[in-house]
Amino acid sequence: MKGITRVIAVELKLIVRDPMSGFFALVFPAIMLWVKTRTGKTLPGGLPVIDATVPMLSVFVIGLAGLVVLPATLAQYRERRVLKRLRATPASPAMLFGAQWAAHTLVAAIGTALLIAIGLAVLGLSAPADTTGFLLAWTLGALSLGAIGLFIGALVPNGRAATVIGLSVFFPMVFLSGAMIPRETMSGSMRAIGDLTPMAPVVEAIRAAWEGDAIAPVTLGLMVATAVVAGGVAVRAFRW
Repeated sequence: MKGITRVIAVELKLIVRDPMSGFFALVFPAIMLWVKTRTGKTLPGGLPVIDATVPMLSVFVIGLAGLVVLPATLAQYRERRVLKRLRATPASPAMLFGAQWAAHTLVAAIGTALLIAIGLAVLGLSAPADTTGFLLAWTLGALSLGAIGLFIGALVPNGRAATVIGLSVFFPMVFLSGAMIPRETMSGSMRAIGDLTPMAPVVEAIRAAWEGDAIAPVTLGLMVATAVVAGGVAVRAFRW
């Protein structure tokens, strides 16, 4: 336990010290929050834009950390032969994946906390109506999207390819699932396509909890299934 905690701490420091990772995980979402909420408009149904935008952008942060930064880190370790050296240690693929997921999830948590703090202090954000539900949905979302990122990182040979693949997966999901554009303003066909992405249940669950609506058990089940299947395949497919 002490060993994996030390690995998580080291990985977290490395992520934060990377200017690009730190900017896009922590600073860029805050800039988008200001841009999307400066009009102060309400969405169809009367929901303030700020109360929809913060939950949406929290999924953006989770997806960026799990689908882009995480697989690129694993692939870079393979490319630089870090994984080859780790193979000589007692570390298992499951332990390596767990440490990587935990470190990148902590970065996403910091980014989400920053969004919430700015929203509450400056932009009139309402506190989540169901804090427990929000934390559960956020964690399951991080597990499911992080598992997909681990799957990508388990297979891709180098960091550049992992970044390209991660971005190719991330951006369509973000725009179609409702993590960037409120679902209330999307066309029916766009919502139908977005519902097929693994990010859609995360957006739905986090927004529902924030607004005080019940989270559908099917939505939670989809996130759990994605985490189990993608994570299991990633461990089996992993090569040092």
